[in-house]
Amino acid sequence: MNTKHCSLLTVSILLACNVNAAGFQVAEHSASGLGRAFSGEGAVADNASVLARNPAAMTLFDKAQFSGALTVVDPEVDVKDMTNNQTSKDVAPMQVVPGGYYIAPINDKWAWGLGMFTTYGVATDYPDDIEAGDMAGNTALVSVNLNPNIAYRLSEQWSFGAGLNLVYATAELDRHVGGLPTGGQPSDKLISMEGQTFGYGWNVGALYEYNENNRFGFGYRSAIMLNFEGDFTDHTGNQIIQDPSKKVTTGNLDIELPDIVELSAFHQLNPQWAVHYSWQRTMWSKFTELKATSPDCVNNECFAKEEHYQDNDRLSVGATYQANETWTWRAGFAYDEKAGEATLSIPDSDRYWYSAGVTYKYSSNVSVDAAFAYIHSKAGSFTEKNMLGNELAFESEGAAYISAIQLNYTFN
Repeated sequence: MNTKHCSLLTVSILLACNVNAAGFQVAEHSASGLGRAFSGEGAVADNASVLARNPAAMTLFDKAQFSGALTVVDPEVDVKDMTNNQTSKDVAPMQVVPGGYYIAPINDKWAWGLGMFTTYGVATDYPDDIEAGDMAGNTALVSVNLNPNIAYRLSEQWSFGAGLNLVYATAELDRHVGGLPTGGQPSDKLISMEGQTFGYGWNVGALYEYNENNRFGFGYRSAIMLNFEGDFTDHTGNQIIQDPSKKVTTGNLDIELPDIVELSAFHQLNPQWAVHYSWQRTMWSKFTELKATSPDCVNNECFAKEEHYQDNDRLSVGATYQANETWTWRAGFAYDEKAGEATLSIPDSDRYWYSAGVTYKYSSNVSVDAAFAYIHSKAGSFTEKNMLGNELAFESEGAAYISAIQLNYTFN
């Protein structure tokens, strides 16, 4: 896959801390999904948001439907610099994650849909004057994925779907002097980047309906190769750029965002109870380094960081209880496996999701979903080297509180 050239910043931002998913993924696509810890997402198909995980499930809809969701993610992440005895509290600010989906059947065989949601988005805000300022600072990434899809029912049991992913992202980054001997203050800026980018990829899905009460879903989202070219600013002239009179240069950076595969299942046990579960694997092992290069930088390297990542799994299970025609309740649990070795950029760790949600059916056309999830991250310790090659020791711990609301409307 490909993108237009743009700022080096965007990829740097992708390495910021994100407490609610391994690496820098965003899972919060819907309120209904949040209520079940996103278990069975490619097979449940209780509203139009299913196309974010499995386009083939669009064939389950006999009427057009719109779903619009708004999610508030409130992380609480603290990182302690054991070497310098400094603690950075609440380094991940609150974020709002929107999502919108529309599915329309064409006939009894074909359906199409359009989704707008985010797959990557993070933010961190460390204090400007900490000793580790050259490794941690202020970062922000906002991305939007426009995802048109088409689906075809091959038989009573099998349906298939495919789509395109058109991604737009904006981001900004600042790093600070910290404890580096530059002659300035720790809060002085060290480097800055900012920019925007367009990228594209693809996704496919399949749905197998054993019968009307049992179905299985498959979803795959492609890897995306990003080829960046943009400005790199050295505020202090600290010999990152060879010419001390030059503070800005053009650099290049290539990185591959990992592909994702997901298997889901849904089982309606009786008129009231259903269970659902999922397995998701993200191919993080492709992410091995982050390197910005330019002939103007020392040894052609403006920025270089080795990453130690491996493919990770996310396992989720949940249940849905339909109390009556008006109220439906759901709950779920998920285990999100650590993807990479912890760093200040990503103090990654194993995560445990505890979720609950409800649907209120206002009429035959309108329903509202609401959900809440608590995510616990395992505390951990790690070391990291600053720009002088000195090794610093850190400890991190965190949690996240996620709330979401969603409106669903079925067209006559």
